[in-house]
Amino acid sequence: MEVVIVPDAKAGGELIAEAMAELIRRKSDALLGVATGSTPLPIYQALAAKVGSGAVDASRTRVAQLDEYVGLPAEHPESYRSVLRREVLEPLGIGMAAFMGPDGTAEDVRAACEAYDKALGDAGGVDLQLLGIGTDGHIGFNEPCSSLASRTRIKTLTEQTRVDNARFFEGDIEQVPHHVITQGIGTILEARHLVLLATGEGKADAVAATVEGPVAAVCPASALQLHPHATVVVDEAAASKLKLADYFRHTYSNKPAWQGI
Repeated sequence: MEVVIVPDAKAGGELIAEAMAELIRRKSDALLGVATGSTPLPIYQALAAKVGSGAVDASRTRVAQLDEYVGLPAEHPESYRSVLRREVLEPLGIGMAAFMGPDGTAEDVRAACEAYDKALGDAGGVDLQLLGIGTDGHIGFNEPCSSLASRTRIKTLTEQTRVDNARFFEGDIEQVPHHVITQGIGTILEARHLVLLATGEGKADAVAATVEGPVAAVCPASALQLHPHATVVVDEAAASKLKLADYFRHTYSNKPAWQGI
């Protein structure tokens, strides 16, 4: 696992966006796995700026969803499909035909989960998967004690997660669904490159457990230690609990420029 410590969220977004741009230049139809929430917004904004300037053409790029609410219509403004259309697809000039996601309104949710898991493989697999991390170490909606071999499946949201997400639903927790479809940890680990961005002091304990703690289901993100190409990008605040922070700074500053992340 490579750990890169950056000054702030904007710098992290620029770094990851350039890695994504390099991938797209090499493979124009790359399949990008994307996440929702506020943390990845600097990445999407930086990549959109590159597209707007002509530095990269993302028109043939494909996009895959990490998770989705169960029961929200696809056209609901807070369905993750709608959010990603606004924040990723439209700014990058990517059409919905290039978008992959689970059917959160399916009558048979289990079958929808299995179908999406299979579709990712049939599409050639995810080339680069963006991840955020929860304060409890969750990735996607794989809450603590999720199986490290889990596949795409339905999960029940914790009450705290519903409280946190109520801000997107006019502050009304009753509007927040109780269930989601999420790629499992085993599914996530099949992506060729995993890139996790974490910012803010509130993520410091989770980052330390992910990077320096044991691989354990109690911290789902620690499974990234098992991946051959996992990059953890953190700002100074999120890196504040890392015992090996100075080592990570040293190794990155002495890394050959051509290696990227």
